[in-house]
Parts: sequence; C-alpha cells; structure tokens
Amino acid sequence: MPTSTPSPKQFDHDLRLPCLSGLTRFRGAVFEDPEFGWLRWMRKLGEVAICMGDGHGPGRSEQEDPLGAEWERHRPAVFGVAYRLLGSVADAEDVTQDVWLRAAGADLQDIGDLRAWLVTVAARRSYDILKSARFRRETYVGPWLPEPLLTGPDASQPVLVDESISSAMLLIMEELSPPERVAFVLHDVFGLEFGRIAEVLDVSGSGARQLASRARRRVAKAKQSTPQASEAERERVLTVFRAAYEAGDLAGLVRLLHPDAVYVTDGGGRVSAARKLIHGGERIAEVMVRVGRQWHLDRIDVVEVGGELALVFHGEGRVYSVDTVQIADGLITAYRRVINPDKLVRV
Repeated sequence: MPTSTPSPKQFDHDLRLPCLSGLTRFRGAVFEDPEFGWLRWMRKLGEVAICMGDGHGPGRSEQEDPLGAEWERHRPAVFGVAYRLLGSVADAEDVTQDVWLRAAGADLQDIGDLRAWLVTVAARRSYDILKSARFRRETYVGPWLPEPLLTGPDASQPVLVDESISSAMLLIMEELSPPERVAFVLHDVFGLEFGRIAEVLDVSGSGARQLASRARRRVAKAKQSTPQASEAERERVLTVFRAAYEAGDLAGLVRLLHPDAVYVTDGGGRVSAARKLIHGGERIAEVMVRVGRQWHLDRIDVVEVGGELALVFHGEGRVYSVDTVQIADGLITAYRRVINPDKLVRV
C-alpha cells in the first residue's frame, strides 16, 4: 500500500516528536509547501541529518541521546517562553525548532538542569528577534495585537497556561523594554535565577535583578487599571454578546459595552480594518453590526485563547477573526479583534 506524504501543517505538528519519519517529513515539507524558503529548507535538512545519524543507520537512541527522552516534556516551556516574549505563534514555533536543532547537536551530558538550559537558549534567540521586532512593530500597518494562541483541550500547541499569555497581559508586556520583558518572563514566570538571565541579556546579576524589579512594578501598575473578570462572568458576557451579534441587535450590544469602551482591530494592512482605535460603546456597536452584515458568517464559537474565553468568527470555510475582550463590572471595556489572515492560519 503506498504511503501518503504528510501535509506541511502535519509536518510542523510532527516536530513535537524528534526523529519520526524524518525523511518523509522532509520530502513533504520541501515539495508540498510552495513557500518553503531556503533558510527553512536548511533547518529541516539539518534536522533530518541529526535524526538519521551518519546516513548509514538509525539516529542516536534515547540511551545515547538524553534529549530524545526529555524533549517532549520540556517543549511546552521552550515554546511558552518564546511566545510570551514575542507574542507570535509563528515566531515561537521557529524558535522552538531552532532550540531543538541546537540541543540535538549539543553535548547535554554535563547539563544538570535541562529545562533551564533549553529555556535559556529559547530566551536568547527570542531576545534577538524581539529587538528587531520592535522596529517592525513601528512600521506595522494599524494597531498590533498578539497572534491568537488556542489553549483549550483541543489546542494543537501545548503551552504552560497562566495569565501571562492572555492578550491583555501580552499587551502590557509590549510596553516594557526588551530587556525588561525578558527578565520579567524568565524570573517571574519561569523561575530562572538571575545569573542565567544575566547571561541572556549580557548584564550583571544585579542588573538583571533591577530589570526584573522595574518590569514587575510596571506590570503591577498596569494590571491595577485592568482588573480581570472571573471565568464565569466572562462566559456569561460573551454568550449574551454572541447572541446579540448574531441577531444584529444593536441595542443589545450597546448594553454590553462600556460607554468608554475601546475597539482595536489588527488587520496588518492585509485586509480592510480600522487603523485607529474606535472609542465609545455606541460607536463600536454600530461598526460591529455593519461589519456583521458584510461578513457571511456560518457560526461564532466561544473558545479558549491565551487562557481566556474568546470568540472565533467563522464564515465561507475560513476564520474571519479571533476576538478577545476585557471585562469590568459585567461590561466590555476593551474589544480586540485580530483579522490579519497571517495571524489566523493556526486557529
């Protein structure tokens, strides 16, 4: 019976398990993905070489390579630190692949804490990307929002879930400098010692401690002005909001929106979207009803995104948007809508 070649999406998914059908996955990625660039090609070639050993026999066994047994256990932490630092699923996946290749080619026998080592490597690579990403964000068309990450039971990407991956928290961390963000995530979220953080940032241990302390104060101050709703309250508000949206009930939407609410849309210049923030509950409701008439919706799902309930709008066989909200006292104070198709391919 002929074997089927995996799709590119399946190929990326298979990267969770090292050295599984390496040659088949490599062939599928190269010849089925029309956007398979040379850099990505070289990365996969390197992975296959590692997985296949010297080409004359199987790759290293789990007994010979401790990474083979430990990688799957630590992979969520590697992805998790990269996503928290970059706010991009695509970039976090690339970092995760880079870390795997780096680890697979390294001598890990003398590494006492493999998780800390992997997270440090991921942080160092993410820090380099983060510094250049700041420039890209300045030229980004319209408002920038984090790429949605599904975190429910059916999520394709495992991650350490806590409030630090919520849309609101990632936007708060966007206000930090890259060194502050790295220090905060590594110490306050992943519990790394300041000596390791100092190595990533190329600062002294006391400098790393000061960066984390300053970031912690800024995060705490921002969180005070953005109280978090309970999961039950969030579910109730979103359920009622979805019903009003599906019915085109303008008055019903207005009742759920705070009079001073803000509406943010991230189209990235790829689709039509408001390039400035829209303020006011009534104005937001009017815009959303108008957009709802233009979209050919099939359904609106309530799903978990970034550890919180959110709305996913489906129509014409694709995802139109992923919408996250900020709620206070039963009213939506911030409505954030990602419609950039580049950020929806993994939803």
